[in-house]
Amino acid sequence: MSDVTVQDTVPAAAPAAIEAPADRVRRLRVGGLMLVFALIGLGLAIFTKGGEATFQLVSGDLQNNLLGLPAQPVALLLGALGVLAAVAYVLRRVPQKYSGWLAIVLGVCFIGAFLCWAAAGKTFPLANQFQGTLNFATPLILGALAGVLCERAGVINIAIEGQFLVGAFTAAVVASTTGSAVAALIAAAVSGVLMALLLAVFSIKYLVNQVVLGVVLVVFATGITGFLFDQFLQEDAAKLNTPDVLSAVKIPGLGDIPFIGPILFNQTALVYLTYIAVAVVTFVLFQTRWGLRVRAVGEHPKAADTVGIRVKRVRYSAVLWAGVLAGLGGAFFTVGYAGSFTKEMTAGNGFIALAALIMGRWHPIGAMVAALFFGFATQLQSQLQIIQTPIPGELLLMAPYLATIIAVAGLVGRVRAPKADGEPYVTE
Repeated sequence: MSDVTVQDTVPAAAPAAIEAPADRVRRLRVGGLMLVFALIGLGLAIFTKGGEATFQLVSGDLQNNLLGLPAQPVALLLGALGVLAAVAYVLRRVPQKYSGWLAIVLGVCFIGAFLCWAAAGKTFPLANQFQGTLNFATPLILGALAGVLCERAGVINIAIEGQFLVGAFTAAVVASTTGSAVAALIAAAVSGVLMALLLAVFSIKYLVNQVVLGVVLVVFATGITGFLFDQFLQEDAAKLNTPDVLSAVKIPGLGDIPFIGPILFNQTALVYLTYIAVAVVTFVLFQTRWGLRVRAVGEHPKAADTVGIRVKRVRYSAVLWAGVLAGLGGAFFTVGYAGSFTKEMTAGNGFIALAALIMGRWHPIGAMVAALFFGFATQLQSQLQIIQTPIPGELLLMAPYLATIIAVAGLVGRVRAPKADGEPYVTE
């Protein structure tokens, strides 16, 4: 008789997943940071004043469309949920692939508890907050997308700020002289491409240090736009610096959706172009042959060259297409929002777009979310000053930068640039 038993014929159970020491350290590190924010949110909830927090749901309507919530109970509920999310992350109560959702839950709970604390006994313009968030984030999204295209191809683009300035200047002048918004946007895109061409030629062909080159291009753009402004625009502003601001276009049906409709679907053409740009860049980078080549030359250009990919040509094309996006981002500052050009009006937003790029882990969707986070914090600072909340506005402006430093330092996941980012390629 065979010695084989029933136990021998039953496959052994798969061993439980063992967490690597490095992953465990990272989980505890991230979890500790999440617990800190969760406890801060709970502390704000505890010290929230009694009464009602009123949120204005329609911009400009101070009488109707108001949402009143009991401030402290709601804040306590959100604070407790945030603590539970942080504890669940630390104790691994959800699968690893869903752990990111716990961070999202914590973020929403923290912001909600903070807003209840800030708006207790007051009226908080919630619709204005999200509208302003989108306004501030639109050029940041376009700039971050430009950075994604460049750096995925292995070219560091520090010159986004300079492309913003040139795009804003060109759009203002062309819109003022032609009266055409379409011509202004096309001209802004062309000017962004010209700046990108300088970046591409000197970094790809002449192998100039890309960080130094980007700084030089920013200084060049600041100087040339400032000089032209002093010489021409300031003396003849009525003819050269009075562009019409793009008017909002409401999308039928979508624009009538309560609350989010007027915010997302009653916007200018440039904002709609931003929506499309995020989708197109994401699709092109990850679903097309050209996108695969871009990512290949950014990760391992020598291997890409070995299989017949023309590394320099791909890098040129990526940088030039990025110039289109950065130029349109610059146009937002004049024809999309402010209406006239002033010296250094981009105010460092190109560098903030770089921070959004890093915080978004060199991914179009991540960069967009990070840009919205920056826009939210910037708008929140002004809103809290309006309702006279006893918190320094400068502290709120610091928040996105602190989050970026935390992300880059590796406290929130693994943040890794493309391997060949910033490395010139010389054909052997």
